[in-house]
Amino acid sequence: MSQPSTAATVQRADAKHRYEILVDGKRAGLTAYRDRGEQRVFYHTEIDDAFAGQGLASRLVQEALTDVRESGKRIVPVCPYVAKFLKRHEEFADITDPVTPDVLQWLDTQLG
Repeated sequence: MSQPSTAATVQRADAKHRYEILVDGKRAGLTAYRDRGEQRVFYHTEIDDAFAGQGLASRLVQEALTDVRESGKRIVPVCPYVAKFLKRHEEFADITDPVTPDVLQWLDTQLG
């Protein structure tokens, strides 16, 4: 039996604007963001099918949001998965900003 949770590591890949979760050195998923001033706008999270059902998405998002707090930034959860995660994890409520039309329009221009 493999133990995915112990071998998984999360790292921030600034050049690619995302956090990646690696399992035994292989990328298993990512959560993508763009920075807008003090806000880190999360817009997409995915876990490769081969790694589904191991709790990796929640571990990835947990560590990403913890990093946002340590960076002194704020969270804007455009990504539905991140938004759902935040509903279950009140500890990030103090650094979470609402998703506004302004943010969505800005994100659109960022992503082209």
